[in-house]
Amino acid sequence: MAMDQGKVNPNFTLKHMGIEGYANAFYNLVEPDLVSHALARKEGELGIGGTMLVSTGKFTGRSPKDKHVVVSPSTEDTIWWDKNARMERESFDTLHADMLAHAKDRDLFVQDLYGGADPEYRIKVRVISELAWHNLFIRHLLIRPDRSELDDFTADFTIINMPSFFADPQRHGCRSETVIAIDFDRKMILIGGTEYAGENKKSVFTLLNYLLPEKGVMPMHCSANHAVGNPVDSAIFFGLSGTGKTTLSADPNRILVGDDEHGWSDNGLFNFEGGCYAKTISLSPKAEPEIYAATSMFSTVIENMVYDPQTKALDYEDDSLTANMRAAYPMHYISNASDTGRAGHPKNIVMLTCDAFGVMPPIARLTPAQAMYHFLSGFTAKAAGTERGVTEPEPTFSTCFGAPFLPRRPEVYGELLRDKIAQYGSTCWLVNTGWTGGAYGEGQRMPIAATRALLTAALDGSLANRTFRKDPNFGFEVPVTVPGVDAALLDPRSTWADPEAYDRMAVKLVDMFSQNFEQYLPHIDSDVRAVMIG
Repeated sequence: MAMDQGKVNPNFTLKHMGIEGYANAFYNLVEPDLVSHALARKEGELGIGGTMLVSTGKFTGRSPKDKHVVVSPSTEDTIWWDKNARMERESFDTLHADMLAHAKDRDLFVQDLYGGADPEYRIKVRVISELAWHNLFIRHLLIRPDRSELDDFTADFTIINMPSFFADPQRHGCRSETVIAIDFDRKMILIGGTEYAGENKKSVFTLLNYLLPEKGVMPMHCSANHAVGNPVDSAIFFGLSGTGKTTLSADPNRILVGDDEHGWSDNGLFNFEGGCYAKTISLSPKAEPEIYAATSMFSTVIENMVYDPQTKALDYEDDSLTANMRAAYPMHYISNASDTGRAGHPKNIVMLTCDAFGVMPPIARLTPAQAMYHFLSGFTAKAAGTERGVTEPEPTFSTCFGAPFLPRRPEVYGELLRDKIAQYGSTCWLVNTGWTGGAYGEGQRMPIAATRALLTAALDGSLANRTFRKDPNFGFEVPVTVPGVDAALLDPRSTWADPEAYDRMAVKLVDMFSQNFEQYLPHIDSDVRAVMIG
């Protein structure tokens, strides 16, 4: 006989959702109980400090090509179908029915959580997990309601995640046995065939990316912080993997609002999440002491890290399982984290790029149109040797610094960003944490001390008072001198042994930008188009 355990909304059980025949349902268990269940079910091992050591099997990252959206009258003209695969409603209904049948005689774990720290814009999410540690993970990553709020909790969206369920592409209308299917009309997400826990959190991010623009709220794949004692003095940091988004926003002299997903409404900034999902490869107690400390705190989920089987000591350098090794923990494990997850309108917007071509200056000031151009471009670069077959720097363009999570066309988000900048007077900066003095292999990495000095000057307002020059390649403004920074770094051409070689590389990179941006030309205004032409 099925048993429902844990604090339960008296007006809800899984049976109200048509889920029957399960062995046990555990509702809103707290961290010690979830760790205990995960260990009893042999889903992982107990690590140092009471961490949860888990492996996700063959999937150690997201499966973006397996994400599908149900086609309906409400989504036909609103979804960016170039990047989101279609699924027919009949296929989703069959998938849903088969997944519920698969749940028979299994234990299920339920968490009722919030996505969004601003009560005006947050959504209520019910996550039903086959794995206890998945329930622990999402309890860390989303925002936990007070216990008193659970009695009348009514979900806006439901996520059902069953890694042991494998889809049938012909029967379920999907690409492979792994599936992430979103039905915005039924307010449901189905995840099967992958144990990678990040699919849970990014599904909620995708929901908010779809819902919030209609309310005039800008959803963003960025980190955010604010000055100590002054939430109005806030900043956001956009950046793809490897650009320094987490490291540079984790400033001990500022308060961390969040490290990955935020919204920008008329009320200001708000974190979508209640925790962090940090990469741990080469994590250093000196460079990132707060994150390092969190990897040995109770109930932190340590995902796909190699560890000593006897001592359980973590190996931060061994990437034999994956370079995408991670730790998931609640926000309050970071000592200087915001206790509200909210801040004022950003005074500064920082777009981070790791330019392996050695062309970009270490910092540049952008106009609103230039900000939209670089936001839509979402540029960084792979260095030669980082992947098999990469023999010279390669550009990476991920629009809005998060293409895999965008259900709507990129211009929707770009226009929102430009309008917010214009309305609230944010200053925009492009920061290159990549190479100078030559491309990767010839030049050297931008000194982190210089980057921090430039960011400090940008955030405290002193940089705005310096003398600027116009960059001949991209047209943005570059400071001529900044105290504490070698003036030569501010003029990338002067750092190259062969200035003409710099010119050739600059022409090459500008052309790469232009070719990538052609896809947006039919959808953008003339002022942004002029940035490309200029």
